[in-house]
Order: sequence, then C-alpha cells, then structure tokens
Amino acid sequence: MIEVKTSPISDGEFNRGVFATRDIKKGELFHEAPVISYPNDQHQHIEKTLLADYAFEYGINHSAILLGYGMLFNHSYEPNATYEINFENHTFDFYAYTDIKAGDEILINYNGDVDDKEQLWFNQD
Repeated sequence: MIEVKTSPISDGEFNRGVFATRDIKKGELFHEAPVISYPNDQHQHIEKTLLADYAFEYGINHSAILLGYGMLFNHSYEPNATYEINFENHTFDFYAYTDIKAGDEILINYNGDVDDKEQLWFNQD
C-alpha cells in the first residue's frame, strides 16, 4: 500500500518520502507506526542528535520516536494524510485526509493539525 522512494520535495541527505502504491480512499487507515516513547526530561539527549527533528510529542510528559514509515513522511501545509495517536496500541495511526492516488507522495502537516500554518521549528531563527 505504501513504499519509500526518492522525494522531489525533500532536500535532506537521503531525499526520501512515502508514496502510495495503490489508491487510498479518504479516511482509510493505511499505516500504524509503532512508538518508542521516552520521558520529556530525556529529550535533552535526543536534541544532541539528528533524531531531534524526527521526534513527535506523545502525550503531556513524553516524546516518541516512530518506527515503520512513521518518521519518513514529508511535510505539507496542504497534507493529504493525517495521524492520530493511539495510546492504547502505542502507535501513530496514519489516515488519508483526502483521496490519495497510486504514485502520490503522502504528506502530513508536521504541526499535528492539518489546518495549522504555524512556521515549523526547523525554519525558525
């Protein structure tokens, strides 16, 4: 249903993104990314690594590193996917926000809300 390929919008070292291998209907769950969570007071150690740009908020007192394809989705202020935190299953569940065609790159809003246009942390001075 999804695969990792070179992304035309990514300018990182690996230029990766997640793409649909088949049509995905709006509202469809297409990926459950397992979570490795850690207390926020340990985030200072993560901040010293490349992982700092990939960590997600995970509740009030924790942050998380996502497994699977979870950390490979690229950002858009007009995303075609969204995610919900599933604390019971310890996953981030990714859903199609719009219909996604086979071959399309799957994009999420890194701010966590599809309508949030706030400047991203790595673009701030």
